[in-house]
Amino acid sequence: MRTNSSRIVKTAGILLSLLSLFPLPVQAQKNGVRLLKNEAEQKVEVYLGEELFTAYYYPETIEKPVLYPINASGGIEITRGFPLAPRPGERIDHPHHIGHWMNYGDVNGLDFWNNSSAIPADKKSKYGTIRHTGITALKEGKKQGVLEVTMDWLAPTGQVLVKEKTQFVFSQEGDKRIIDRITTLTAQNSEVNFKDNKEGVFAIRMTRELEYPSNKPELFTDSNGIPTTVASLNNEGVSGNYRSSNGKEGDAVWGTRGTWVSLDGIVAQKKISVVILDNPKNPGYPTFWHARGYGLFAANPLGQKEFSGGKEVLNLKLNAGKSTTFKYRILVYSGENPSEEQLATESKKFGKD
Repeated sequence: MRTNSSRIVKTAGILLSLLSLFPLPVQAQKNGVRLLKNEAEQKVEVYLGEELFTAYYYPETIEKPVLYPINASGGIEITRGFPLAPRPGERIDHPHHIGHWMNYGDVNGLDFWNNSSAIPADKKSKYGTIRHTGITALKEGKKQGVLEVTMDWLAPTGQVLVKEKTQFVFSQEGDKRIIDRITTLTAQNSEVNFKDNKEGVFAIRMTRELEYPSNKPELFTDSNGIPTTVASLNNEGVSGNYRSSNGKEGDAVWGTRGTWVSLDGIVAQKKISVVILDNPKNPGYPTFWHARGYGLFAANPLGQKEFSGGKEVLNLKLNAGKSTTFKYRILVYSGENPSEEQLATESKKFGKD
């Protein structure tokens, strides 16, 4: 009997040693945040347990790094597929609207916002490009994952106007998913001016289901006067509606200030809400909202002249070597549309973090 007991103990010890050499499968770590770097495909994928949440994507085939796709709990995609992975029935306007991005329409006279592969070569001299330059931190954890990256804001000549340092923090609370973005922009060898412009700053292009129903085509003009037609499409399954901290809803949210805005709808037969929270330390707080019914969901604290009808102006200037920091939070709810009281609490909490 003693011999058998000794053998059992010895066998158990060997098994434990083997387990230390070969980690448990993903399902045993399902509550953790994993960051998988894929240099060949120029992306870092973010997993919450077994589910893909989003990916930091930085190929030189697009004019700035983006988070794409962004998925709610259950693998429900809340971002538009076009132009990277077009889906049937979605809009194909504004090819520069990809997943989540952050840039601006007038930086020393250059348009970073509207730049895309659709811009003719003879017009590229008017546009700026943002290039990924490195990953400085990649931290996984049970409660959150942290990705820190650097980028250069480039003039068409190759001159670096601004260096960017961005920290993404990814986490989850039940079926609520969270992305914090803290971005510091530093002017390099000369003064950098962010001239008051409606095209900016912190943006997501939403899936078709989270747009408003549209009965007619619309025409929009960018900061260079180039028109884009947004076509009317089949409205089946389209259910989006904006709500703002200032009590506005729908189209009335555009061009108004607020500390948060929620975009609510039904995707894959499930209630989905996507929320952007502003932070009191941001320039231009509380931000104006560049929120369009066709799926552009953006916070723009710098375009005050356009949104206020000329009553306010903010031309942000950075002297050489000086910096400014923006901090925003994205909340992605699955299975509920949070109340205004819930979002006021979330906003207050974010303001204290």
